[in-house]
Amino acid sequence: MTSAKSSEDTGRMPSRIGLEMLVRDVMTPQVISISKYESVVHVANILADKNISGLPVVDKENKVIGIITQADILSMVGVGRDHTFKDLLKYMLGEPLHERRVGDHVGDIMTAPALTIRPEASVADAVRIMDEKRIRRLTVVNSANELIGIVTRADILKAVIRKMQW
Repeated sequence: MTSAKSSEDTGRMPSRIGLEMLVRDVMTPQVISISKYESVVHVANILADKNISGLPVVDKENKVIGIITQADILSMVGVGRDHTFKDLLKYMLGEPLHERRVGDHVGDIMTAPALTIRPEASVADAVRIMDEKRIRRLTVVNSANELIGIVTRADILKAVIRKMQW
């Protein structure tokens, strides 16, 4: 018969770690953003060159109006969010896929509105939203909805690791 071990016995951090950290402490403040008038090809090149999976879309006042991701761009060739890597391989071998988005500009295919979070929110809140919505990033905005950062799953993982090493 096994007994339940406390977090002290197992060496694991208490689950409060996400409640103690704020989004402002883990977000990336220098964010590449784009307008809805940019070409999809230009954005695809940025994503590939910078090895990132999504970009916030902002208006002239730097207010977040949407987000464009690799998944949005792949949807142009019929690879939807529910498709697997196996589906993509089949498509490359000539099998048709469904759910095709069409457009030359970011505004044609971006996801809008973007889900946002405030810098004073807890990391636990960010994780909950990402998990519930099955997304990989949240744009961080101030009270005027202006872009001030981005928080990704990778940012959160790095912060948790740092906290665990203390």
